[in-house]
Amino acid sequence: MKKKVILDVDTGIDDALGILLAVRSGEMDVLGITTVNGNVSLEQATKNTCKILQLLEKEHEIRVVQGANKPLMRPTFFEHRVHGKDGLGGALLDMPVHVEAADGHAVDFIVEQVKQHAGEVTLVMTAPLTNLALAVMKYPELVHQVKEVIVMGGVVQGFGNVTPTAEFNMYVDPEGAKIVFQAGFPNLTLVGLDVTRKALLTDEHIRALGDSPIARYVKESTAEYMERYYERNGVRACALHDPLAVGVALNKQLVTTRKYYVDVETKSELCDGQTVCDFQNRLSKAANVHVCTEVAADEFLELFIRTLRA
Repeated sequence: MKKKVILDVDTGIDDALGILLAVRSGEMDVLGITTVNGNVSLEQATKNTCKILQLLEKEHEIRVVQGANKPLMRPTFFEHRVHGKDGLGGALLDMPVHVEAADGHAVDFIVEQVKQHAGEVTLVMTAPLTNLALAVMKYPELVHQVKEVIVMGGVVQGFGNVTPTAEFNMYVDPEGAKIVFQAGFPNLTLVGLDVTRKALLTDEHIRALGDSPIARYVKESTAEYMERYYERNGVRACALHDPLAVGVALNKQLVTTRKYYVDVETKSELCDGQTVCDFQNRLSKAANVHVCTEVAADEFLELFIRTLRA
């Protein structure tokens, strides 16, 4: 049985790689892909998602449904310097979109699919958590009817990637993230920068992908991304943030997790969007999140390359 999955994305470079991994794995029944404002505008994220499905020749099989066009309470904040103006590093710029997004709203789609397949749906969230927060507010029973939620976001033992303390997805909509973390999901896994920074795609890995339309797309889309990563971190590579969340959905054994109480800061001048993890139970609150602390990075990269080459 294939795992029933909804991907929630703000399709920039690494979301696109996550979509490629999910669809090419052959192990996921992707019920649909929902889009949200984040790396780029909602409109651009939707267009990019449609293009990636066309690259995969799956545009007639997998629905794309648009969601929230801004965070719950904050202005938009885009990451054009990392992902480029188009969100895909200039790759697929000339590709026309043949199949537009489906009718309806992402929040309704998520609720309907979880109701229809109660206890079976895995939500893989690789964007700001606005859509899921809205879905929980609209239909609180979602919390108990979804199989699991896997969130790419946050950092608990390191520094942020947009401020000194905050990871991008948490920073864009901390109020949305707070609602999700406090909703009571029994099975919520946080795939944060603590592990995604160890899953580094290098030129050697890209060469290992061979020569195919997908391999050429990966090389082109990640070229500037790698330059930005080198400028900031001194390593000529790029972190596979969102693909690792998909990898965890495919194989939990890729990561080590521990369950902690995690919350998100929403009222700080310096630390908005910080994921605060109570390692020593000082707040005496019930653990609510399975936090990824270690990753079998080589094994994941082997899975990523093997899947995209297949």
